[in-house]
Amino acid sequence: MTTDMPRLSTVCGAALIVLGAAMYAVSGQASLTALIPVPFGVVLVVLGAVAARLASPKHPMHAAAAVALLGILGSIGGVPDAVRLLLGSEIENPLAAVAKTVMAADLTAFLAFAIQSFRQARRARE
Repeated sequence: MTTDMPRLSTVCGAALIVLGAAMYAVSGQASLTALIPVPFGVVLVVLGAVAARLASPKHPMHAAAAVALLGILGSIGGVPDAVRLLLGSEIENPLAAVAKTVMAADLTAFLAFAIQSFRQARRARE
């Protein structure tokens, strides 16, 4: 596993925290669901911090990958609405579509890097 994965976990988690806080503020603090990215971000930040302090960050990074997968599964449903929004259609909640799409993209990128890192670590052991 590359040593940058704990840092990447922390950065992706911080981005989710900022996303949730920004969406909550933009919604006029009317929608608590705008804060959904925050717990995912907090977990990624904590797991990244724990992994950075361990000699072998394998377990916290696998947990972070699992959290990312759960977040992707929960947010990917907003992507079609965001595409319709980009194509000029009106949708019921454009803010939610954008937030879900950004969350899905952030977590997908993290998960892709995590899988690549896991594969590199496995090759290095062999």
